[in-house]
Amino acid sequence: MTETMKPSRRGLLSTALGLGSLGAAGVAASGLAAPALAAQQRHKLSMVTSWVKGSPGPGTTADRIAQRITAMSDGRLEVQVYGAGELTSPFGVMDAVGSNAAQLGHTASFFSAGKFAAAVAFTTLPFGLDVAGHQAWIARGEGQGLWDALYAPAGVKPFLAGNSDFTMGGWFKAPLGSLEDLRGLRLRVAGLGGQIYEALGAVPTLLPPGEIFGALKSGAIDGVEFLGPFSDRALGFAKAANNYYWPGFNKPNGSAEGLINKALFDSLSPADQAIVTTAFEVENYHGLAEASWFNGQSLKALRAAGVDIQPMPQDIMRAAKTAWRDVLADWRVKHPEVEPVLQSYEAALVAQQDWSSLSLQAYGQIA
Repeated sequence: MTETMKPSRRGLLSTALGLGSLGAAGVAASGLAAPALAAQQRHKLSMVTSWVKGSPGPGTTADRIAQRITAMSDGRLEVQVYGAGELTSPFGVMDAVGSNAAQLGHTASFFSAGKFAAAVAFTTLPFGLDVAGHQAWIARGEGQGLWDALYAPAGVKPFLAGNSDFTMGGWFKAPLGSLEDLRGLRLRVAGLGGQIYEALGAVPTLLPPGEIFGALKSGAIDGVEFLGPFSDRALGFAKAANNYYWPGFNKPNGSAEGLINKALFDSLSPADQAIVTTAFEVENYHGLAEASWFNGQSLKALRAAGVDIQPMPQDIMRAAKTAWRDVLADWRVKHPEVEPVLQSYEAALVAQQDWSSLSLQAYGQIA
């Protein structure tokens, strides 16, 4: 073949696209030309979080979500992460994203309970769904639709975005021998579990993650319920308290929450919407895998360091379960708007318990 007979690069492209004699002119007219693709809109996006930037667990989860969105979009969606307090307060993530002061957020839904009472259910409820059950409710039950509808007035769209796995019961400066030892204790606790502890005689308070260690070390609080061994060890709680209790009846699931400004999300192309959605979904898997793996590793390290890891006294567990029934009934009366979410959640819990009795619980009895 002579030089003049060689097909041009443009001709090869036309043939590969099945355009035949339309050639490059047809490509340009159809809007598929390279200059048009290069001109696609680019966004520099801010992600605000409730966590100390880069902190093991939720902090690194937020970083990975930002990295995935940036990489998968080839930089069209360039995300920069800000830690708690850098652009907004740890509890102000939803407001920042809804107002477009930031475009993305990573937090926990129960931090927005002051705005939407039912938000707490999308992190966890005491004695409620475990990790698998919660994710099934969101992904295959009514959970995601109810969540979207709940947050619509705030101008944000929510996603599952990582999971800290089943939590521990918490750290206490003094050992708990019985229910009586809880009375008067100042405890950092999140979610409706705070009302359970209050009913048991403790004094609950909600502190952002970055302030917990200082309060525990100084004696401003007597105990803290946060996450599991991985995150708890990283935040140094063992340096301020030596009594570590299980199980975490307050948080049997540890779902983190990803947020995006709803108007922005709606304005994105279907491909970029899929990128954002996939980045959250992928991290939901990786975050849980990381937490589960390193919870085991960290538990081993805490034992080796001499931490007293022990079961919660049975009278506390019994009293907590009784108190939960009263807290839940009172919550429904004070916040009747939670009923659609709560009814759906409870139906999922019944279904899970039926299945779990034949699977996880049965396996645990023989393993």
